[in-house]
Amino acid sequence: MSAKILIADDEPNILLSLEFLMQREGYQVLVARDGQQALDAILQQRPDLVLLDVMMPKKSGFDVLQAVREHDELAGLRILMLTAKGRDTDMAKGLALGADDYMTKPFSTRELVEKVRALLGAGA
Repeated sequence: MSAKILIADDEPNILLSLEFLMQREGYQVLVARDGQQALDAILQQRPDLVLLDVMMPKKSGFDVLQAVREHDELAGLRILMLTAKGRDTDMAKGLALGADDYMTKPFSTRELVEKVRALLGAGA
């Protein structure tokens, strides 16, 4: 069975391209357009990996990450933060809150696919 990936981003073009990319790689894909949708989808669908944008309406990626890490039953969930905020302090905050990895936009799709594979391999 293929891994289930949730893509949470409020930018439609990014959401569409990431959805296409991950489906092409053979993953089952869920999408969320804001932080609250992302958190609801995580709790209901239990994805294996979340590609989580930092700046989203309703709840930021940091808020979602923090909420997920407070649930013991979600401890194995892999979270890759995607953001235009590339400052070291933002990266440190994401990693301190429990993100498994961090990529800044714009990013190489090849590099993203490699990180996704590595994270899913680490959780298997």
